[in-house]
Amino acid sequence: MGDMEFTRKFSLGDQRDLEIKAILSTVYQALQEKGYNPINQIVGYILSEDPTYITNHNNARALIRKIDRDELLQTLVKYYLSN
Repeated sequence: MGDMEFTRKFSLGDQRDLEIKAILSTVYQALQEKGYNPINQIVGYILSEDPTYITNHNNARALIRKIDRDELLQTLVKYYLSN
């Protein structure tokens, strides 16, 4: 039996974290390209969930809306505390 006796752990969490990081990086870059302060704009979006804090440039607004705000905050806190 060998390997059949153990339960393997499967998690999509790491993959989703990478997807969120890629989206945030794209949004950050789009905001920077348009001359905004990306940190202030992203924080404004997180606090209000108002998509107008995020530019439409490079489809950034549509991308950020693919992430649930709670999931975004959870990922940010987890990343901050682990680094």
